[in-house]
Amino acid sequence: MLELTVGAGTSLSMLATLSEAYKVQQLQKNPLSAHQGLYQITLGNAQSLLLDDKIGNFMPNKEADFVVINMGGTELLERRMTHTKSLEEQLFVLMMMGDDRVIEQTVIAGVNRYKKSVTV
Repeated sequence: MLELTVGAGTSLSMLATLSEAYKVQQLQKNPLSAHQGLYQITLGNAQSLLLDDKIGNFMPNKEADFVVINMGGTELLERRMTHTKSLEEQLFVLMMMGDDRVIEQTVIAGVNRYKKSVTV
């Protein structure tokens, strides 16, 4: 039997975990901005794992582990994005509505490991 452990959440999707974190923070009257949330799932996670010297942002000499996100990855997301007026709003929409369908490409250690195929 394969056992799977998911750290700090109930999903392998950082966007899904971030959406849930936002909701919990709101209930505790401790707002989480989209910028703070995206920071937490990138450099913030790297810092908590003591790996921020290797991963977490695009600074020189760091490993290239990242995903390319399509901000209009679903019809609903694309429609909602047309009504945003700032980067903070766009990131909030992504944080609340993003899922695996927004991931266009995954790069691990500088090597492309996944690229969404184009469906016509």
